[in-house]
Formats: sequence, structure tokens, C-alpha cells
Amino acid sequence: MSITIEELNACSREQFIEKLGAVFEHSPWIAASAFGAKPFASIEALHAAMINVVRESRMETIIDLFRAHPDLGTRLAVAEYSAKEQQGAGLNLLSPDEYEQFSGLNQIYVKTFGFPFILAVKGKNKEQILAAMESRIWHTSSEEMEQALLEIEKISGFRLRDLIIE
Repeated sequence: MSITIEELNACSREQFIEKLGAVFEHSPWIAASAFGAKPFASIEALHAAMINVVRESRMETIIDLFRAHPDLGTRLAVAEYSAKEQQGAGLNLLSPDEYEQFSGLNQIYVKTFGFPFILAVKGKNKEQILAAMESRIWHTSSEEMEQALLEIEKISGFRLRDLIIE
């Protein structure tokens, strides 16, 4: 379902949310809030408006956005975008030992920070993802919250560029 920026600019609020609501994991409120910034001159302008919505949100709302993300390497059903991204990184093909390793790190991470490990996995393999998990588990809470926001910016940027035709 590709669309141009011009077509997005012509959408009603409901159509806009329908087309962009899944760009941020289970958080259509971001598209709904960004709608008011139309018209967008480019994908970058749209992305900046959406990121601005996130960054201007209350901390509790940002944490809820973090918590909407799935654990990486989970065997549970995840949103369509996440499923494709995790498959692209080979996380759907984990051996039982690898699955246990990811699962254990995910549990430690959530216990430490209160939200799932978030990483833009596009272009990465499972070894790179595992290395990132192992190093980021030692971050402070504030460092990891900022890193999670940066990763969400990357993820949403990839998703918008995959969806919108220039």
C-alpha cells in the first residue's frame, strides 16, 4: 500500500490515521496528532512532525509508546511491521539456545528499565542485535530512554520511507 506525500496531504483525518497509524507501534495517536501539521512538503517533514508529537508528549505517554513495542525474538504474535523487520534480521529463525538467550536478556532489560529493548533492526543480523542488547543493558535509565527514542525515530523513518513514494 504505497502512497505519495501529495495523496497523504489530501487525506481526511480518518484516512490519514488509517494509512499512518501503524508507523509507530500500536500508537495511532501519533498520526492523529501530526495530522494538524499538514500539508507536508516531504517525507522528512512528515517524519519530523510525527517525532515532534512524540518528543512533546508527557513522559508517561512516551513510556507507554516504549511498552507498545514487542520483545525482539519473541515467538508471540507481533504487529505486521515488526514481524517483517524481525524476519529480515533472522529473529524468526532462532535456535532454541538463541531464543533462550534473547528471552533472558529481554527479561533482564524489562526488569531494569521498565519497557522492552527497542532497536531498529533493519539491516542488522541477530548477532548485531544480541551485541546491542548486551551492551545497552549497562546504560543508565536516562541514557536508555534517549536511545529508545532515537531507535523509534529510526524505525518510524524506515517505515515511512517504505510506505511513501517520492
